[in-house]
Amino acid sequence: MNHHEAQETRDRNRARLRRGMYLLPSLFTAGNIGAGYFSITQTIDAITNNNAQVHLDWAAIAILFAIPFDSLDGRIARMTNTVTDFGRELDSMADVITFGVAPSLLAFIWGFHFLPDSLNSILHQHLLQAGVFVSFLFLLCGASRLARFNISHDAQPRNPGRPDRKYFVGMPIPAAAGLLAATVHFFNAYPVEEWWVAIPWLILVGLAGFLMVSTWRFWSGKEINLTRRHPFQLLLWLAVIVYFTLRFSQVVFFLGALAYMFSGIWARAAYGWSRRRRRPSPAAAQPPAPEAKPEPLGPRFTD
Repeated sequence: MNHHEAQETRDRNRARLRRGMYLLPSLFTAGNIGAGYFSITQTIDAITNNNAQVHLDWAAIAILFAIPFDSLDGRIARMTNTVTDFGRELDSMADVITFGVAPSLLAFIWGFHFLPDSLNSILHQHLLQAGVFVSFLFLLCGASRLARFNISHDAQPRNPGRPDRKYFVGMPIPAAAGLLAATVHFFNAYPVEEWWVAIPWLILVGLAGFLMVSTWRFWSGKEINLTRRHPFQLLLWLAVIVYFTLRFSQVVFFLGALAYMFSGIWARAAYGWSRRRRRPSPAAAQPPAPEAKPEPLGPRFTD
């Protein structure tokens, strides 16, 4: 083999490796879509089969399982310099399926479908209609959140945070879907059969939808560097988190989802409170009244 043939072989191997690097992020996106599809099928099986609790729990776990896939496909694409328009569009469509359609369907079936017929008929009808509407609203807000993210190149939250940190504008759709799935998983996926439980669930689903389309800041975690030369401390923390997540998945997922949601609410409330403190009072904002001229001394003479 001469030098020219060896160079052609190296070029072909390099091109094949490059195509494989472009394919790798799409494989994680495909895993994201697969988890969403599995969640939808499990939610449907909960309606048609007797053991609804098991199917609903698997549906919630599939959504939680898809979140790392969604996080890794973008990071891998940026690390390997294989970001493409096709990959971005595929990722958005995957998020609509896995974190939009799947959790909205799960929210309705778990929280409203199994309400007993013995409930007051008017209340039962109103709760079902409200559940359908709010679950659809969650899906609509999630799709709108993704559309805004795709067209916003340098979006800034209404309450800016520290300049050395990166933030999402509005709650990201995987976090909102994870909040609903973690709640279902925390309660062992027992279907809701009490109206006084369905009402807080209705509020939580609506709140998650609102936070997605809000302009409040949520920590993105993008400043975490996984390519450091000695990431031993980070790997240690990741190992501890993975252990506790697998050992106490219900509590860890639920508390983590609530903490992330309330972090955005608290950041917005703290920013508004600090602005009110810095705002001058109305008395201080008014200009000082002009001083009165002194009366001339001496007697006054009149005609």
